Amino acid sequence: VSTQSTGAGLSMQDLEFVQFHPTGIYGAGCLITEGVRGEGGYLLNSEGERYMTRYAPTAKDLASRDVVSRASTMEIRAGRGVGPNKDHVLLDLSHLPPEIINERLPGIHETAKTFAGVDMLKEPVPVLPTVHYNMGGIPTNFHGQVIHKDASGNEEAVVPGLYAAGEAACVSVHGANRLGANSLLDIVVFGRACALHIGETNKPGAKHRDLASNAGEASVANLDAMRFSKGSLSPSEIRTNMQRVMQNNAAVYRTGEVLAEGVEKIDAVAESMSQIGITDRSMVWNTDLIEALELQNLMGQAVQTMYSANARLESRGAHAREDYPDRDDENFMKHTLSTWNHETNECKLDYRGVHNWTLDDEMEPVPPAKRVY
Repeated sequence: VSTQSTGAGLSMQDLEFVQFHPTGIYGAGCLITEGVRGEGGYLLNSEGERYMTRYAPTAKDLASRDVVSRASTMEIRAGRGVGPNKDHVLLDLSHLPPEIINERLPGIHETAKTFAGVDMLKEPVPVLPTVHYNMGGIPTNFHGQVIHKDASGNEEAVVPGLYAAGEAACVSVHGANRLGANSLLDIVVFGRACALHIGETNKPGAKHRDLASNAGEASVANLDAMRFSKGSLSPSEIRTNMQRVMQNNAAVYRTGEVLAEGVEKIDAVAESMSQIGITDRSMVWNTDLIEALELQNLMGQAVQTMYSANARLESRGAHAREDYPDRDDENFMKHTLSTWNHETNECKLDYRGVHNWTLDDEMEPVPPAKRVY
């Protein structure tokens, strides 16, 4: 959905704000729910230390996701990671009674066995901060209508007939850092808002606007171009290159030098899409083609994420920069708007203001404040 919006020339919003889940299974990426730490599990470094007591003395292992993810990353960078490469940490539940795990965490117990080869009743699970959620998405208003910044500078211009809700949208109830329950809020509240607004502004049986005579031709042409592509690079090769650039240059901690390098590298990876080639030409169960089309979709998101992160010279929410460790409300209390042209590989950035008011007098606005533990 986001790619369709990008392909139509509309902006994406706040893609630099990427939430990392602190406990993805090392090597597999499958998530170990935070409920595990809620039940009493805790994180350990190579020295067997419960290191979260140093980073969040009060909340400890129950601190917010970005705080725990950064703490784990700092432990690894300080040489206190575990394993031959010292590149992950451990999540220990072996001190909990087996009946607690079997009753409350049976699915996670099986996940650890399947993907980590570990019985968490007896030994800790190897984990690593893993990309989990994008706070950004398609900008919308509170009705769910997609909005954009038009030629006159109107930041709230509505795209008629286009709605978005849930994880594809950026309303933005999450701001720069999402709370878990807000994903449910996002789809339930604003999905309902979309339905109500559509019902109020449209009549049953109303005539649709006539389609252009060439409607859909560009999509079919793109599919055929991908299906018959004969380049030297497979989708998996390009996807792996994209993943490495994003993991190395737009990870939990970011710096200007690393992000600037990431911009150059992700541009090069995007340009390599012109050399893509697939071997399956069929139209039945063609996973090669599907993976290539999905990669095309992901590439636009990756490029816009890297460019947006490079341009935000501050730390805010999930966007943490070592060279700009503080929030800068004077210069960056604003939403990033990004566009990407997949034909020219050109990414452009713009900005729109943040709503710091409520819709009625029932609730007072809550100003930003520094989180401390």
